[in-house]
Amino acid sequence: MVRIGTIRGKRSGEGGFTLVELMIVMAIIMILATIAIPIYVRTLQRAKEATLREDLHTMRTAIDSYTVDKEKAPETLDDLVQAGYLKSIPVDPMTSSKETWITGMSDTMTDINETQGGMDDVHSGSQALASDGTTYNTW
Repeated sequence: MVRIGTIRGKRSGEGGFTLVELMIVMAIIMILATIAIPIYVRTLQRAKEATLREDLHTMRTAIDSYTVDKEKAPETLDDLVQAGYLKSIPVDPMTSSKETWITGMSDTMTDINETQGGMDDVHSGSQALASDGTTYNTW
């Protein structure tokens, strides 16, 4: 015999989570986030530092190649792009800008065939502290 107004197999009080269960789950999520966020930030910083190292190496190699080939140092980073030594000026990963690169200029000749001084080094424009304790603009 079926009673009208009742649902078979469903008991009252089993429909959801208790407040204590929800609080425990939220506490676990907060603990995991507290552990994961600093690791993520360090990983992001290391990736930017690796990109900066690679970009500096590439630009310094291009400066040296330009200087040897043209027998004069480039005046700007745009000279390297115009001559085909770089496809484009990379974005400084620490400042997120192409315009913040600091170029080192020198009047001294680095090669016996060089006829004119110019740009001989490049650095990041960031004053921020690196993971090794130095500032990025000294790399």
